[in-house]
Amino acid sequence: MIRIGITHGDINGVGYEIILKAFEAEEMLDICTPVIYGSPKAAAYHRKAINSPTNFVVRESINDVADKCLNMINCFGEEELKIEYGIVTQEAEQAALTALDRALEDLSVGKIDVLVCAPFSFTTSAEGYTQTEYIQKKVAEDKRPLTIMMAGTLRIAFVTDNLPISKVSAAITKDNFIERMITLQNTLKRDFYLDNPRIAVLALNPKDKENEFTGTEEREIIKPAMEELFNHGVRCFGPYPADYIFGDENYKRFDAIMAMYHDQGITPFRTLEQGEGVNYVAGLPIIVTTPSHGASYEIAGKGEASEVSFRHAIYAAIDALRNRRRYDSSHAHTLKKQFFEKRDDSDKLKLDQDTEDVTL
Repeated sequence: MIRIGITHGDINGVGYEIILKAFEAEEMLDICTPVIYGSPKAAAYHRKAINSPTNFVVRESINDVADKCLNMINCFGEEELKIEYGIVTQEAEQAALTALDRALEDLSVGKIDVLVCAPFSFTTSAEGYTQTEYIQKKVAEDKRPLTIMMAGTLRIAFVTDNLPISKVSAAITKDNFIERMITLQNTLKRDFYLDNPRIAVLALNPKDKENEFTGTEEREIIKPAMEELFNHGVRCFGPYPADYIFGDENYKRFDAIMAMYHDQGITPFRTLEQGEGVNYVAGLPIIVTTPSHGASYEIAGKGEASEVSFRHAIYAAIDALRNRRRYDSSHAHTLKKQFFEKRDDSDKLKLDQDTEDVTL
């Protein structure tokens, strides 16, 4: 059974609610062994508030975890955590980090297989990082994580992170774009087991009446970088205006989409994901997913939160682990090809069939 490490997120938000609701369905225990890192007292407080029937078993150590039940690792001993629904507090943020640290410690030594994080506030007063940045600092400081927003076959990644719009253009450099695209390509192949993925690239600028982009980034940075990537086996197409990809449902023709900035990708994603969205953290040696929504303070403790996104985050983590194991096994001792079939070059398919992960 795959062991899913689950962190409780912000205790003043909907973290415990969506965890408890997700495991009301007993069949969830047939596909994984869940291990919550948190506070039994806080979990019981939330369970009473939403009148949840879900039971959990408290464990003092990961070595005591059992299959076919919802396990809870007590990260706080007898400590009482103050729960204030709907309020961002330093105590709640520290409690989220304490649970996360304990889970990462067990993950680093193979005691759990993947990590699914309940949401908490985007920055913590304790560290000043986002949750993803905090994980990266702990497990792979030399790696740069790439968030992929996914719902079914819709996958959207971002060249730039949460930047003011005034800083986006300067952040889109050739090196940055290529690095983001390579991470996306390798993740699609290894964690999603897509042999030859197609990636649509969105343009930064709109097109004018002469069908030319109104800025210079496409001509000077994006297109030359895409040509270089294509010559190294990355099937990237575009750059396309966002309305062409999403307004005409052309996103269905691609395995992933690379957006230039946050709102360009997140706005259509929220429209299309129908409450099933997942944040997949790519580019790290570990598998991490989170639901696509935040701590939802406005409905915390009211029993109104949907667990669907969180449940899909669990599914995504399980699928990614299985795909990664299958990919690594099938590519462990590959033989060099002795011949090559004649290929159709009509789509510029200049692919090196001996290359597994793309590097430039």
